[in-house]
Amino acid sequence: MHCIGLMSGTSVDGIDAALVEITGTELDLKINLLSGEIYSYPKELRSQIIEVCGGKPISVEEFARLDDSVAYCFAQAAKIIQESHPQVKLIGSHGQTVFHRPLKESNKKTELGYSIQLGRGSVIANLTGIPTVSNFRAADIAVGGQGAPLVSKVDAYLLGHTTRHRCVQNIGGIGNVTYLPPHQQPHWEQKIRGWDTGPGNILIDLAVQKLTNGQQTYDNNGEWASQGTPCEPLVRKWLKQEFFQQPPPKSTGRELFGYVYLEQCWQDAQTCHLTNEDWLATITELTAASIADSYHQFINKPIDEILLCGGGSRNQYLAKRLQQHLLNSRIMTTNDLGISTDFKESIAFSVLAYWRFFYRISGNLPQVTGGKQPMLLGDIHLPIDWKKNSLSSKYLG
Repeated sequence: MHCIGLMSGTSVDGIDAALVEITGTELDLKINLLSGEIYSYPKELRSQIIEVCGGKPISVEEFARLDDSVAYCFAQAAKIIQESHPQVKLIGSHGQTVFHRPLKESNKKTELGYSIQLGRGSVIANLTGIPTVSNFRAADIAVGGQGAPLVSKVDAYLLGHTTRHRCVQNIGGIGNVTYLPPHQQPHWEQKIRGWDTGPGNILIDLAVQKLTNGQQTYDNNGEWASQGTPCEPLVRKWLKQEFFQQPPPKSTGRELFGYVYLEQCWQDAQTCHLTNEDWLATITELTAASIADSYHQFINKPIDEILLCGGGSRNQYLAKRLQQHLLNSRIMTTNDLGISTDFKESIAFSVLAYWRFFYRISGNLPQVTGGKQPMLLGDIHLPIDWKKNSLSSKYLG
């Protein structure tokens, strides 16, 4: 089955599109990446998305136009990537997150989470003529979950091992991890854990933009940070922040780790007399230390291998710092196991759509998201002229 997975992460770098051939279902799940491309947003649209993520107020009409503009870009990405490839049967689109508020619980009440992803699936379906599954987070949130991370079940079947303890660490704008116990353990699936670890690339990218007045957007391979020395007292202070101490399930986003947070880090550093290189090294160290610290706090198992993916997996300095914190674990990338580091997340959403549309397989893991039960993830959207007899009606439930 040929499917397309689409997503754009917290960094708003562009649309990651993966065209994959999928066979099997769970333990026999197999993925063949036929094509993977990153499609940049138009500059003005990217700026508008980032402004909305930052809390800029806009009218409902402007929001609707933005939603449609993002959907159009996602549809164009899907149309371009399938050129010269076999007919695609399904699209799974995560969309562009612009707001994420995790579940809040207090003695008085429970406030369900709320998450908004732009890029309407109905628009994508009708512009491409391909059934589309979108709005993946809503079903998990409706049963008391965080709505994230959602890729842990896919990680389990694509990247688990018979005897090794593994962590799959995505480093996008925000970092998230899936802990995978060995398959030979009894009830191994129930022992899978996952959560957002905190900032991934987002603070590093914002710091580079601040230091260069917007002339640079990221630290290539961590070369700039590698010239500095991290300020350990600052990192220890930042790690006392409430999110890092909160036990899973937990998720986060730009709402916490964004411009305001970075400015506070900048103010904290003013009394330490750091060079620009030192400050960037310290910001990078926060990502590495927060990942390692979360493993120590919440896994309490020897981790044999850590599989990095996402844009941050290319930051060699960050990988070296992470290795220093986790000396007994082997740092690898998902490339080493045949799953693209750049497109693992978009591949995962093609699988979640495939499970939802063709097999009615639940996509969330309650012990990861905090949802009260397994749920079918995603809303199904059919093109207006889609022939009902092209697939069995059982897929439409």
